[in-house]
Amino acid sequence: MSAVPPTPTVLYAEFTALPGCEEAVAELLAALADDVRREPGCVEFAPYRVSAEPSRFFVYEVYRDGDAFAAHIEAPYGRAFNERLVPLIVEDGSQLTWLQPLSS
Repeated sequence: MSAVPPTPTVLYAEFTALPGCEEAVAELLAALADDVRREPGCVEFAPYRVSAEPSRFFVYEVYRDGDAFAAHIEAPYGRAFNERLVPLIVEDGSQLTWLQPLSS
């Protein structure tokens, strides 16, 4: 009897820096990336800036499973990041899009 491997949790987050806040957002995101990548359940945390719109940020995230994502959400540095991010961006917070693999 073999165990079913956990299903990864995959998503991306997007947000737009307010004018003049682009570098502050980039610095916050870079610091967060260092912390998130150390999480035991983090498979990938890849932040990007949109080339054609440097105020737009995109983060591709993969966690081992739902429990790993839940641990990520509960991390105190994540809450601190979001509290500092919200006044610097257009949106009310990160806009999350959940992804599912295509069936083969």
